[in-house]
Amino acid sequence: MLKTRVFAIFLIIVGLGLGYFVNSNSANASHPFKLGLDLNGGTHLVYQADVSKIAASDVDGAMQSLRDVIENRINVFGVAEPLVQTEKATIGGVQVNKLIVELPGVTDVNKAIALIGATPTLDFRTEKASTASSSALDTATSSEDIASLFDVTPLTGQYLQRATLEFDQNNQAMVGLQFNSDGAKLFADITKANIGKRVAIFLDGKPISIPVVQSVITSGQAQISGGNMTPDEAKTLVRNLNYGALPVPIQLIGTQTIGASLGADALNTSVKAGLWGFLLVALFLLLWYRLPGLVAIVSLAMYTAINLTLYKLIPVTLTSAGLAGFILSIGMAVDANILIFERMKEELKKGLALEDAVREGFARAWLSIRDSNLSSIITAIILYTFATSALIKGFALVFLIGVLVSMFTAITVSRTFLKALGFKKKNRFIHFIFSNGLDK
Repeated sequence: MLKTRVFAIFLIIVGLGLGYFVNSNSANASHPFKLGLDLNGGTHLVYQADVSKIAASDVDGAMQSLRDVIENRINVFGVAEPLVQTEKATIGGVQVNKLIVELPGVTDVNKAIALIGATPTLDFRTEKASTASSSALDTATSSEDIASLFDVTPLTGQYLQRATLEFDQNNQAMVGLQFNSDGAKLFADITKANIGKRVAIFLDGKPISIPVVQSVITSGQAQISGGNMTPDEAKTLVRNLNYGALPVPIQLIGTQTIGASLGADALNTSVKAGLWGFLLVALFLLLWYRLPGLVAIVSLAMYTAINLTLYKLIPVTLTSAGLAGFILSIGMAVDANILIFERMKEELKKGLALEDAVREGFARAWLSIRDSNLSSIITAIILYTFATSALIKGFALVFLIGVLVSMFTAITVSRTFLKALGFKKKNRFIHFIFSNGLDK
């Protein structure tokens, strides 16, 4: 009994400590809550990717590279908790690849678009047969005219590892390109098949260099030398390329701005709903289950503190859907306690002593709690694994954490507190406070 009461006191101290940790959510807190776009305000951008020039088998890899490039670019500007993801949608029977960008705290849509920036699309193109035998290239004046003289190759910015500012022996600025292993193979194939021919380098559809291939290059290193390129121009080009030469062109097709005040209202409404829900559930537990109900309230408070602490430490980006998952999991935690109390009531009716009724009640309820929660856990894992929306993934993650924590608090915290009460003798008062409903 002494060990149980010491453990109960320890749990209370831990719960108070977690409550203090959760409540310290100032701007300077080491682990603040991370709020999603709908609660914090910000900008939601939707881009459509043009994958028409990419082989179907390479589309997924290209979209993944696109996501990484945009994410790296946004990180440069220090936007807190940006969300960048790709998704597929079918519009009019045609599959469309989209890039979704969410920027919490950035409520100026023009600023958000500027963060994405004028994205450079780098690609290498080989000279058409007709180009070599004519003076078309010498007379072409526009980028479109020049582009019509070259064939597109698979070598794009997707394979670019990094760009560097370099100078040749004449101190002329140029840009060095380092491709990854796949890019190096593609570049070697291109140079091998086009010795003595021109290979144009296009950035954003505009030719920036049209060198003649002198030999096969297998090292994966290339240079862009614009002839009259100044050091500042070369430096700008290097910066843009390192920010992200996109593997596929993208076009902005939708924007949505959620104001900071609107996000704050959504957060306050969600928190208020959660508090009212908790208070009503607590009132029901107290009136219907009396002393065990009071224990369940303390257990639910511990449950809430543990959950919120995990949200801070993992960390979990909270959205309205996530808060809904949290509130739903509170119901799961209440269910577990009610199952236990009902089993206890049955054992008391059999004439068991209170201590034995508590032990047997938990033992009998455990199987039902385990099976029901296990099915919820499996559902949450499947939902999280196959969901394509960040909102649904957030809901599944929060719900999964809530179910796991509810199992711990129902079996460990509630049982410890009930056993720590130490009621052994039965009398009318003990019978009343451990009864429920209309029983007296």
